[in-house]
Amino acid sequence: MTPSKKTSENQGAEASSTTRANVQRIKERPSAQVLIIGGGINGIATFRDLALQGVDVVLVERNDYGSGASAASSHMIHGGIRYLENGEFRLVRESVEERNGLLKIAPHYVKPLQTTMPIFSTFSGLMNAPLRMLTHKQRSTKERGAVLIKVGMTLYDSFSRDGGTVPRHKFLTRSAALRDMPALNKNLKYTGTYYDASVHEPERLALDVLKDGLEAGGDSGKARSANYLEAAGARDGGVLLRDVVTGDEFVFSADVVINASGPWTDLTNEFLGTKSQYMGGTKGSHIVVDSPELLKATNGRELFFENNDGRIVLIYPLKGRVLIGTTDLEADMSQPAVCTEEEVDYFFDLVKHVFPTITITRDEIVYRYSGVRPLPKHDDLAAGFVSRDYRIVETSVASLPKSKVLSLVGGKWTTFRALSTHLSTEATTRLGVARTVDTAGMPIGGGKGFPVLPGDRARWITDHLNGLERDQVDRLLTRYGTRAEEVIQTLIDQPSEALASDPDFTAAEIAYFAEHEDAVHLIDVVLRRTNLAFVGGVTLELLNELAGVLQGSLGWSDAERDAEIDDTRTILRTFHGVEVQAAAAPESPATAPTEAESPVTAAASGSPQA
Repeated sequence: MTPSKKTSENQGAEASSTTRANVQRIKERPSAQVLIIGGGINGIATFRDLALQGVDVVLVERNDYGSGASAASSHMIHGGIRYLENGEFRLVRESVEERNGLLKIAPHYVKPLQTTMPIFSTFSGLMNAPLRMLTHKQRSTKERGAVLIKVGMTLYDSFSRDGGTVPRHKFLTRSAALRDMPALNKNLKYTGTYYDASVHEPERLALDVLKDGLEAGGDSGKARSANYLEAAGARDGGVLLRDVVTGDEFVFSADVVINASGPWTDLTNEFLGTKSQYMGGTKGSHIVVDSPELLKATNGRELFFENNDGRIVLIYPLKGRVLIGTTDLEADMSQPAVCTEEEVDYFFDLVKHVFPTITITRDEIVYRYSGVRPLPKHDDLAAGFVSRDYRIVETSVASLPKSKVLSLVGGKWTTFRALSTHLSTEATTRLGVARTVDTAGMPIGGGKGFPVLPGDRARWITDHLNGLERDQVDRLLTRYGTRAEEVIQTLIDQPSEALASDPDFTAAEIAYFAEHEDAVHLIDVVLRRTNLAFVGGVTLELLNELAGVLQGSLGWSDAERDAEIDDTRTILRTFHGVEVQAAAAPESPATAPTEAESPVTAAASGSPQA
């Protein structure tokens, strides 16, 4: 992401003044064939692709990896059935193919997702749909009917050429639909159900892709990366890099500079010394609720539907909670993106539209988040019709006379592998380097050899116990895929006692995040190395325990440790509506939380602050 003042949710306390090893490797040799600015999923995937081609490539990110737009997704890997109405057939075809591919190459994180659309009319929208496709304007808020949705689903199925990777869609009439999902609005006429895919751990998937790139560079040093290292401008014909932690600056030169800073692409170009008007992102917010009633009503599937205002929204069971989203509002890039109370009310209304007997309250919100989509400039085009496709623009930057600058406009999680191929090809073409590796079908990180079948999983766990408990190895396999083997190797010679505040983690694993995954701040662990904040699992006791472990790994003073805790609490309150509370002590052994409701989970459901 582009440089800015210290207002980001990812900027925690200043850490030690010692130069980090990953920054030092870049500083010692401040040049490469390609410099990528931006460590979101598209920048990281391009880094991996170029490293696999043997290109000397460096990636820098001013915050943590995967912390910008990539951290604000709906956790979906989808073909974009609604993009058909925009006439974006190329994007839908590519998205469906990439969805099918990711189910195979990243099975540890990408899973099939059964999706149901409640439908309240038969013929509505038939006249408006072609007008919307032609004019890209919302002709009416009148909802799409069954005939139109049936046509769309049939067309959507036709894009899936992968021999049945996911089942084809099916329609149910009202009576059958209500037997299937009894809590649905009784006024519906049909439901249409199809399959897409979900990504349960998007930030961890991004780290997995990054590790692939670093490993491809091997000991040659041809693939280097650093988080909290920002592109602060241009100087002496190169890019001025600044260590966000220490403030140290140095000039870096590259034959090709790739601006992959997402919604901040124009701002990054401005820092480099040129003006561009490529971007026009929209804000999307989500809330996560702990509502057993709503969780049960979803019947284990996503509800994807049109709200009363014509906006396509979702209700999605995830990690024992329910994710509700999303909005599509014009974004002011000078202000941090936060989920507002008006958006929360909007989410409550859309739940009522589908499940009228279920009431969600603010006390049930355990987490909220908001981000800006990296969409192209769209002037007066309605937000919902802005293209989700991507393009690559060569940008003239006079202050970098020896570098070709490529700006990425657009991009989304589903197409990151295909996009990285295109962006990598643009770079290698300018370098005069031949591509030798195709990433299509290539397993990602912990997806390599991942045991999909129950029997295979049980055997993998047995083969990797190494003195650890079976349940712990099972959790590690879920968390890291087959990269769990690397984590296990770091744990077997250390005490594997569970954290007092969360038995699913050990101190050795928390230290692993700092020592092997470039975690710099406590917030990096809470938000992106784990799901602790997402599920409402953060307490003051947990933060104290995590910070104590990281203090030993990162060399924090006591004052720095305390500042990390304070900053993390502020970030969670300001950007995620989470007021971190002390864990409630059990009244008696008889009323102590069960394993299914740990003290961490039980204590973090207080009313969030705006």
